[in-house]
Amino acid sequence: MPHNYSFRIEKEEMISIDWIELLRCTIDYIEAHLLDPISAEDIARNLNMSSFYLQKGFRLMTGYSIGEYIRNRRLYLAALDLLEDDKKVIDLAFLYGYETPESFTKAFRRFHGVSPVQIKTQGYKMKQFLPLNIQISVSGGSKLTVTIEKMEAMEVVGIERRFPYDKAYELIPKLWAEYCESTMQKLCRNLPDCHIGMYGISMEEEEDRKEFRYLIAGEYHGEEIPEGLKVVKIPGFLWAKFQSIGPMPSSIQSLNTRIFKEWLPGNPEYSIVAGYNIEMYSLGDTKAKDYISEIWIPVKRKN
Repeated sequence: MPHNYSFRIEKEEMISIDWIELLRCTIDYIEAHLLDPISAEDIARNLNMSSFYLQKGFRLMTGYSIGEYIRNRRLYLAALDLLEDDKKVIDLAFLYGYETPESFTKAFRRFHGVSPVQIKTQGYKMKQFLPLNIQISVSGGSKLTVTIEKMEAMEVVGIERRFPYDKAYELIPKLWAEYCESTMQKLCRNLPDCHIGMYGISMEEEEDRKEFRYLIAGEYHGEEIPEGLKVVKIPGFLWAKFQSIGPMPSSIQSLNTRIFKEWLPGNPEYSIVAGYNIEMYSLGDTKAKDYISEIWIPVKRKN
């Protein structure tokens, strides 16, 4: 069975703007377009950067997805409009991007805990959601372990799925659980030298900024590939490789956050090259205190 190259990037896109300034620009753009039908893809395009890394970094540094942040800001402003002006619910629904008054009322109640009609008499229950003020604070602790390594293009093989950005944190763990419990893992055992499950790879495609590809993968050495698996070529990059020691998943989640809060902001030497994020899992007990995992980010030296 011939293998299938399902993904390839031909050009590198460099993010040259300071990471903290980039997040501030993101928030400024949102504030200037709150009444427009904007999306995370629009913001990334305006900033000329990877939608994948913009959304990943925004969530790790703020605790919100971009879509969630926009919705919360709109619902807060809608409550202010109800308190200050005699506006109809139907008018506010369309003003803040909802297709029907019913969908607006449902979202409003979920956020504020009361309906739009009730907020006029129970304004004290209104939930505040002001624009975020992005700052960086580095606390004490162990120093990040990072190596910069040039790697040639490599081929990997595994199970591929597409995920919307806003649902990725929920759906990727489910994919791993499905992999561990399903016949798909048995299928992968037919390729023992590939060590499928060694990598978790996120891949962005320029033609589709609403979703990205995710691969539970291992190394490909030219084996015949069973139906249901894919071979993907990862271009050669300069990689920043960060090591984590500790039980999964808390250790690698903590490492992800530290990269975006400590290493990327104001980094004088390196910028992200858009397109890929690789998590590497070593063999061994994933719950052990000395379990080793890594995160690889493609980077480029600043001029």
